[in-house]
Amino acid sequence: MTDSRHALIIANDRYADQGLKKLRAPAQDAAALERVLHDPQIGDFEVEVVHNASADLMRRRIQGFFNDRRRADTLLLHFSCHGLKSESGELYFAASDTEPPLLAATAVASQFVRGCMSGTRAGRSVLFLDCCYGGAFSRGSASVRAAGEVNVLESFAKDEPVSGRGWAVITASDSMEYSFEGSELAENSAPRPSVFTHAVVEGLETGEADLDADGHVSLDDLYEYVYRHVREQNPHQTPKKAAELQGELHLAHSRRGGIKIVAIPSPSSLRAALNSDDFLTRQGAVTELCNRLQRPELPVAEGARQHLAEVAHNEVQPLADLAADALSRIRLAPSPDHLDFGRVPRGSNPPKRSVTLQGPPLARHCVVQPRQPWLRVDPARSGLEVYVDTAATGHLFGDLVLRGVADESVIHVEAEVTPAAEDGPTEPEPDVPNDPPPPKPRARDKRRTVVMEPPRIPSKPKEPPRTTEEQERTDRKTPSRRAPALAGAALALAVTALAMLVMTIQRGVVAVVARADAGVYGNVEDDIREQGALTPLIVCLITGAVALVVGAFARHDLDARREHYTRRAASGTHTLTSVAKGLAIPALILAVLAGIAYLVGSGEW
Repeated sequence: MTDSRHALIIANDRYADQGLKKLRAPAQDAAALERVLHDPQIGDFEVEVVHNASADLMRRRIQGFFNDRRRADTLLLHFSCHGLKSESGELYFAASDTEPPLLAATAVASQFVRGCMSGTRAGRSVLFLDCCYGGAFSRGSASVRAAGEVNVLESFAKDEPVSGRGWAVITASDSMEYSFEGSELAENSAPRPSVFTHAVVEGLETGEADLDADGHVSLDDLYEYVYRHVREQNPHQTPKKAAELQGELHLAHSRRGGIKIVAIPSPSSLRAALNSDDFLTRQGAVTELCNRLQRPELPVAEGARQHLAEVAHNEVQPLADLAADALSRIRLAPSPDHLDFGRVPRGSNPPKRSVTLQGPPLARHCVVQPRQPWLRVDPARSGLEVYVDTAATGHLFGDLVLRGVADESVIHVEAEVTPAAEDGPTEPEPDVPNDPPPPKPRARDKRRTVVMEPPRIPSKPKEPPRTTEEQERTDRKTPSRRAPALAGAALALAVTALAMLVMTIQRGVVAVVARADAGVYGNVEDDIREQGALTPLIVCLITGAVALVVGAFARHDLDARREHYTRRAASGTHTLTSVAKGLAIPALILAVLAGIAYLVGSGEW
């Protein structure tokens, strides 16, 4: 997502007027929504939060939010507060200083918000309304938001935007229903997000709102997901949507992953050739499918891939092998699959590392999902550009998961972020009652929060205790040697097994020759025991089996604790265990066959 993306969250849960009941959901709504929208791997929005603000400050923030925008901008405005209806039927959003008899002067009119949306130059504007229309009261055990003839969507659908590509409004409920904060809330219960905003956050955070599994959560995807979720939680609440948009609006990346391409079926003549009784005709059809698999038109290539998968499972061996070989060429093959940024100073901008995606277009089509928040990825012409956020010091280990149409792959990334030269040693803080200086902003941190709360009494900051995560980061600075040691032991055992097998064969040959020289009076069993061929055979079986077990333990430890190993250690472990496996398995097979031959043939000789 290359467009500039901005979000403004307005959350009011404390009101000076005693007639407006205090709400529990807005504070939780703001914190949860800010987290997912700001996450660069989900929403990647620049987020501003206005909490318990006055009506004047709300108007200033809203107008400033929509002013001075560009056509490439995407704007998202979210309200979580009381919605009040005037005698004329106009909708107002309650501020912390709102007086219900003076709505025009002390609340924010929906007409004012509509005017800001209509006048902005931003390409697309989205409005979420999770408001308590008409004031709040209790019904049973549920804290609800009272309804009235508000006609929320009509308040925003009257005027078409002057510029830009479109707008959308999604409300938590329609004009005749209640917007619930939670079905189990009581007066003294702990705060929790509302049903509506909880569905929005959950759909974006888990990626479940990506209903078409295309790697993006569109506005339509999110609305359908929220609608079903809210209706399941409360059948009396119905979210509504109004929109005037050109094209599809992607609100977030999907963490759900996966690639789904609507395939174009192969021509009927080609499908008929695949079902022909003539082998050469079917072979020509499979060859044509292999050619279509290389096409740049992804739906065409996906259709060929699906047909080739059927051929690989159902056809005779030569054609099945041909199809399987073609399918193996569209597997994800990132190069390199391990990136080491080395030592980089904190707060610096290390150079980007390029990852090339090889193969035909269908093989390069994938979704990239960083597993750690400090990983950054940009698309490039030949693949990916990877860089790291150096806001925090320590040894960083992480993975980039690539999910394609047929499989997935992992790129391992590591970097050691060292303190910047200008940081210098940390000096003890003077024992004065002054407030601590504000912390340095972290790289790429786009959040700005406006909080209107009573002033707090300053206190001396305390040094936070050392957390388990910090201790683990310190431990990671010393790479582990367990897996390479186990891999070396496995190789030594495999070599021993092979040597014992050679000794067994040599002594067995001597025993067989001695049996032949003895004529009718000879006994091969006695000769084998005399030559001592059974002992190395038993040692071969034991050491070969132990070599495979130790090698498996080495690979398991490497996979389970990948962040504890350097690239060289991981590569060496793979090499040693592969060689050990290649020696131990043939040695075991030959040793078992020799044992069977001894048991069967000793009585006959």
